[in-house]
Amino acid sequence: MTDIISVLEQQERDLVFDAFDHADAWRLGSRLAAMASEAGHPVGIDIRRPGLILFRAALPGSTPDQESWIARKSAVVLRLESSSALAKERHQAKGVDAAATGWLDAADYAVTGGSFPVRVRGIGVVAAVTVSGLSSMDDHELVVAGIRAHLGR
Repeated sequence: MTDIISVLEQQERDLVFDAFDHADAWRLGSRLAAMASEAGHPVGIDIRRPGLILFRAALPGSTPDQESWIARKSAVVLRLESSSALAKERHQAKGVDAAATGWLDAADYAVTGGSFPVRVRGIGVVAAVTVSGLSSMDDHELVVAGIRAHLGR
């Protein structure tokens, strides 16, 4: 498990934005939607700041259930300022079930892969990019691939 944690931590160190505004959210979200559409993925895509949705797409085959997963995954990122996949792996490595302890109530938080922080250099986490509809790690990998492409890395 430590290897996956190291990989996820490295992703967060590598995928840092110089700036991020509404236009960046639109470009990144559109890129993710194009990537998912081309692959035939039935996903929901969301980019949000606390209290404001900056981008939203529901691709063919996605379901209303994705809305709940998106809200709960992004809540993890905005609260812990790390990807939801990294939060999951860290909790598992410590043997902690955050939902069972009541610390991250399952009604409000989904400690599973698929949401990634938008971290701006010198500022910190300003938004969460979330995909839902595939397996948790496939959701995570799609987001990471989209951010890498957006940042040109």
